[in-house]
Amino acid sequence: MTNLERIELHPSERTLIELELKRLPPLGSVPAAVYLASLSHSGRRTQRNALDTMAYLLIGAKTDALMCNWGQVRYQHDAAIRTKLAENYAPATANKMLSALRRVVKEAWKLGYTSAEDYHKVASVENVAGVTLPSGRELSTGEIAALLSSCQSDPTPAGVRDAALIAVLYSCGLRREEIINLNLSDNDPETQQLLVRGKGNKQRYAYLVEGELEALLDWLLIRGSDTGPLLWPVNKGGKMFNRRLTTQAIYNVLVKRGKDSQVKRFSPHDLRRTFVSHLLEEGADIAIVSKMAGHANVQTTIRYDRRPEDAKKNTANLLHVPYIKSVPPK
Repeated sequence: MTNLERIELHPSERTLIELELKRLPPLGSVPAAVYLASLSHSGRRTQRNALDTMAYLLIGAKTDALMCNWGQVRYQHDAAIRTKLAENYAPATANKMLSALRRVVKEAWKLGYTSAEDYHKVASVENVAGVTLPSGRELSTGEIAALLSSCQSDPTPAGVRDAALIAVLYSCGLRREEIINLNLSDNDPETQQLLVRGKGNKQRYAYLVEGELEALLDWLLIRGSDTGPLLWPVNKGGKMFNRRLTTQAIYNVLVKRGKDSQVKRFSPHDLRRTFVSHLLEEGADIAIVSKMAGHANVQTTIRYDRRPEDAKKNTANLLHVPYIKSVPPK
């Protein structure tokens, strides 16, 4: 990623240099604050960074999203930002940032800081064209087994909890925020349903069967029946605390279990990618998988689908290059 301190704007691109840094009004009347408040914790952090970046590009000075007068953003400003983002970021990242910009200008319109006409002109700027390969990786079933085996070889409560954590993340395709927000009451052993609260407070059911159900039941035997979060923190001494895990704690658990099992480094979201990929590889309907993953659009699910790449690799194997190795190995 480009170091923003080194981005130099052409004078013609500094179209918002006249925006002044004024005393910060109440957050309820700040477009950026209103927009950010509508996002999840992780989404808020990501989009706040994006808005801070664009505020810097607009004003050309040390500032942030909450101090920028988004009500003065016009079509030409959005177009200039689009050009600069296209030069420095992958299309998907640039378009996500542009989406944040449009949402903030929309809030500025709702708050009466800009006209509907100006907002719609800003929203009409096209996204950055281009296609990037999906980030992250898909874990193999062997790697999943190795991770769980590492947890089961740990005799402490943390080992049992981590096995349940990994099993549920993989088998249900949950986001980190979704699993830490699960409560004991969200689990229904009779129906094998797990009530999940996704992005935008959208609820869905995940289903626990076979190994993941057994892993969770083992954890619940240790956890007990106290109300509260489904998964608890466990300290090095094995003491459990009835409070929520953090997203960082989830990350740390996976890093530790990955090292213990010698599984190549992966992110929490890679388990979600693996969930989607493995279901599609087994012939599951992509529309159903999309609903299970909590995707608002099936196009998002398609980005997780690795089958086209496998098909291309298999097709490439149909060719034969008549080359005989002539350099001996060292």
